[in-house]
Amino acid sequence: MAETFGVPRPDKVDYYARVAEAGRDYKRQVLTALELRPGLTVLDVGCGPGTDLPAMAEAVTSSGTVIGVDAEPRMVEAAASSAPHVSVRLGDAHALPLADASVDRARADRMVQHVADPAGVFAELHRVLRPGGLACVAEPDWDSLVVDPGEPATNRAFNRFVCSTMVRNATVGRSLARLALAAGLEVRDVSVATPVFRDFGTADKILGLSRNTERAVRAGQLDRAEGDRWLAALAEGPFLAASMVFVGVFVKPAA
Repeated sequence: MAETFGVPRPDKVDYYARVAEAGRDYKRQVLTALELRPGLTVLDVGCGPGTDLPAMAEAVTSSGTVIGVDAEPRMVEAAASSAPHVSVRLGDAHALPLADASVDRARADRMVQHVADPAGVFAELHRVLRPGGLACVAEPDWDSLVVDPGEPATNRAFNRFVCSTMVRNATVGRSLARLALAAGLEVRDVSVATPVFRDFGTADKILGLSRNTERAVRAGQLDRAEGDRWLAALAEGPFLAASMVFVGVFVKPAA
């Protein structure tokens, strides 16, 4: 959401690169689930700076096409040169700039959590997929974040703040199957990946532990002394953090 309580957001290109490294296992799971092969047309909704476009382009080869769509001009510009036979377009996930039944595969990775209307995005995935086409959607559940050491009550307060204030659809991961069914897609599979962090510095950058604790304090949702104690304990370690990422695989029924 727009409000950051005076705490700067991280640079998006750098942030996406860090997420790609930390989430390489679930991203590999998404790529496998798409069942890519030469000649297919693949859509990446919310492609960001194009981090994941080269792997898809390699899988479909020069006989296929990869289309990236993002709502931010800066991301489109960064992704445009990410790989050969890739087309990147400026567009809204609620109104994709593609014709009906024009893609064989669609992918949305950690973007539905940010949209105004998740059901509308799933309706668009259904619209642009060809009959028999696959969509794979991966979304976190921010309420599942657990960290150690530190007071569990502060962990819960941190999660409540992130879910209520910082992420629009913070628990949408658990709703993927329901959203897909409502859009007319069939559910092939829903699984859970659980990235585990053992380095506080890396987790802090990706999970926003320090910056969102400061925001929670400024918003009056967390006591400063409590927040400071929690972060000090996490930084001292030994540290561990984990949270769930739901991965859903959906099929558009054949006509």
